[in-house]
Amino acid sequence: MAIRVVQLGTPRTPGEGLRLGTVRRPPRGVPRTEYASRDFYDVWLPELAPSEDLLKVALRARDGRGWQSFVKRYRAEMKRPSAARLLGLLAGFSRQAAFSVGCYCADEARCHRSILKVLLGEHGACLE
Repeated sequence: MAIRVVQLGTPRTPGEGLRLGTVRRPPRGVPRTEYASRDFYDVWLPELAPSEDLLKVALRARDGRGWQSFVKRYRAEMKRPSAARLLGLLAGFSRQAAFSVGCYCADEARCHRSILKVLLGEHGACLE
């Protein structure tokens, strides 16, 4: 059992399990009843997405320094009690069940999900 980190909207892989959308907003133009069938997510978990203001920082980050500023601030947001509890919960579940977490971004290296993966590992999650 483990957590897989995915790009939302891509085809699911065998054994992926429940897909959690760690995004601030639902997919545009997609009826709520079709989120899962279109491979976006089964459960929406915006508490693990960057805040609106921080999303703007990420979108403006054109160089390594800007990206590192985003990383530092996102890590600080994930230290808040509600986010930290969710990270711990998902880490615990990862030892018992297979599931995935994801975001829409095409480039994982420039997406909060790359940092989320590290944070989950720091909380003791089993990662794929």
